[in-house]
Amino acid sequence: MNRPKMTSYARVLLRLLLQRAGEDCNRVFLIDWKTVEWNSLTLDGERHTATFAIGGPEPLRFVSLWLAGLSEAEFEMPRGFVADIEVVGRPILRDDGKVEVEIAALTLDD
Repeated sequence: MNRPKMTSYARVLLRLLLQRAGEDCNRVFLIDWKTVEWNSLTLDGERHTATFAIGGPEPLRFVSLWLAGLSEAEFEMPRGFVADIEVVGRPILRDDGKVEVEIAALTLDD
């Protein structure tokens, strides 16, 4: 199976999101990740959309704790920065008991 390569910003952002989950990061499963180039007159960057499935006990509670304050969070990246990040819509409880959540972010070059 050929998987699309993630950009360096995408890989760092994924790692930082999993770090927010702490020791429970094994409950967070990446379902889909899309990255597109983003440009304005003065800035260059990438727009990311990630979909995750959260398993384990009380997944809705875990999602609310994991993503609490996400839009105000500071993410330390080796280069560039997270200009905007947010949860898209509401978490969805799936038939298999997992919770699906989508996150959108904009990373910009220094």
